[in-house]
Amino acid sequence: MRPRHIALAVLVAALWGVNFVVIELGLDHFPPLLFSALRFLVAAVPAIFLLGRPSVAWKWVVGVGLVLGVGKFGLLFIGMDQGMPAGLSSLVLQAQAVFTALFAALALSERPGRVRLAGMAVALAGIGVAAVDEGAGGPVLAFVLVVGAAACWGVSNVLTRRAAPKDALTFMVWVSAVPVLPLLGLSLLFEGPDRDAEALAALDWSGAGIILFVAWVSTVFGFGAWGFLLRQYPASSVAPFTLLVPVFGMSSAALVLGEEVSPLRWCAAALLVGGVALTSGIGPPAGSATASVLRAAADAHAPRPADPAAPPPPGASASRTPSTPTSPDPARPGTPPAEAPPPPVRAE
Repeated sequence: MRPRHIALAVLVAALWGVNFVVIELGLDHFPPLLFSALRFLVAAVPAIFLLGRPSVAWKWVVGVGLVLGVGKFGLLFIGMDQGMPAGLSSLVLQAQAVFTALFAALALSERPGRVRLAGMAVALAGIGVAAVDEGAGGPVLAFVLVVGAAACWGVSNVLTRRAAPKDALTFMVWVSAVPVLPLLGLSLLFEGPDRDAEALAALDWSGAGIILFVAWVSTVFGFGAWGFLLRQYPASSVAPFTLLVPVFGMSSAALVLGEEVSPLRWCAAALLVGGVALTSGIGPPAGSATASVLRAAADAHAPRPADPAAPPPPGASASRTPSTPTSPDPARPGTPPAEAPPPPVRAE
């Protein structure tokens, strides 16, 4: 990867890590479902009116929007509102790499190799250690909700791979428009109109800044930049940078929120990060469906090679192919014609 693209990947990981602290602060201003709805509303408007329609079928936009927006972020915000620490949330959410590999094996017929299977086992052991640590001093239900958010992220990753959008920014903006109404409806149903109205009436500059950060910086810029990197490089080169997200998440939570990191949590972090490294450090097989989809997305904006059947432009010499002899070059008298290669040997 080019140095500027490495810097971009590190920047996105840092923004996504710090975003957990911002979410924790935002939950002091808004109920979790309303907060998530506002996040996607601001991410979609006004950008949705400035960009063209997505280059993929609407079923992919709706599917990713519901699973990513309602499923992942809804569960994540509720889990953090129920007491899941921001730093630990940034760590546990990286289990999405394990869920992505599992769901890709089911939906895309990818067979994980031994190294990837070992990475899944190590990562799951890390989740188990984190669960023991959280169960000793925090609500288990909140932990389970964040694990569910990681599973939803894995499903959305597989759906995004199948969609293979040519323009990740446009795709993300339209995806952000899908969960707004479902999240608002769920908020009115479970959080109540009085609580929602009270939160909106108390909106101040701090709350507005939090909404703008999680919507424009983390969502639109973060996912747009990540999609750009995935179009430029293989997924196996880009994905390992997500290992930096819990590093920035846990360190920023410790600095800003004063969260303590217990020895068990450090052990869980080592196991989970190491397992995710093994799981995502090996790219998809060359002939797999995921590899084909990622190549199609990466080649969408690449210049197409000239059609070999098209006639050469005036003044250009005829192209030489290995299957037909060429005529002498008129610009170089005396040049003998190239001999035709022998016929290929048929495999028995």
